[in-house]
Amino acid sequence: MNVICIAVIFCFFAVTFGENVKGTVQLNSGVFDKIVDKHKSVLVKFDETYPYGDKQETFKKVAESCISQKDLLIAEVQIADYGDKDNVDLAERFNVPTNKDSLPVYLLFQLGVEQPIRYTGDNLDADDIKKFVMKESGLWLGLPACLEQFDNLVKQFFQGTADEKNKLIAQAEREAGALTTDKDKASADMYIKTMKKVLEKGISFVNSEIERLEKLRSGKLSDKKKEQIGDRLNILATFSISKDTKDEL
Repeated sequence: MNVICIAVIFCFFAVTFGENVKGTVQLNSGVFDKIVDKHKSVLVKFDETYPYGDKQETFKKVAESCISQKDLLIAEVQIADYGDKDNVDLAERFNVPTNKDSLPVYLLFQLGVEQPIRYTGDNLDADDIKKFVMKESGLWLGLPACLEQFDNLVKQFFQGTADEKNKLIAQAEREAGALTTDKDKASADMYIKTMKKVLEKGISFVNSEIERLEKLRSGKLSDKKKEQIGDRLNILATFSISKDTKDEL
C-alpha cells in the first residue's frame, strides 16, 4: 500500500512540476531572443504545459541524440492558454497554434536567418525530425546505421565529376576495409552500393529507392526486417539531403 502511495505522489509531482529533459533548455518570453540569437542552430519544440506521452518521449530521443552536436541547441517552450497565458505571445509571434491537439510544433532557428523553418513531416518520429534538422542546418546528427566519415564522402560525391565520383567510391571501399565491427561494415557496404547505383542510374535512383522501401516497410514484416529497412532509409536520407543541397547550389 505504501509503495502505491509513493508511486502516486511521484506521478503527481512529475505532472505538476514537469521534468527537465536532458540536453534541453526551457525558454520563455523573457529569455527567448537572448538565448536563440547566440546559437548557430536551435530546434525549439512548442508544446502544452507539462507534456507527456509518446510525443514527449520522441522529444527526449531527439535531445539525447543531439547532445554531442555543439552547434545545435535543443529547447522547449511550454504554452499555457489559461491563467497567466505563459508564452502565448511567443506562440502568436511564430504562428504556433495554442490548442493542445495541434501541438507540439517544431521550429528550427538559424543564426542570421530571419524566419524559422517549421517541421512539416507527417510523423513526429525522432529520426524524421533529425533528418529535417540535418537537411536544413547541414549539421551531422548521426542517424542509426549512419557513419560520419561516409556521410562526408556522400557530400563530396554529389559535388564531384564522374571521374571524381569513381575516386570517392574507391576511397569509400578503402575506408570500409579499415572498419572493425560487422555493423559498421554492413553500413559501409550500403553506402558503396548506393554510390554505384547513383553513378549508374543518376540521382533519381535515391528518391525511387526511398519510395520503394517506404512501401515495403509499411507491409507485414518482422521487426528485424523493418529495422534493416530503417537503417537503409537512414543512409538513403544522407544521399537525399546531399542531393538536395547540391541542387540548391
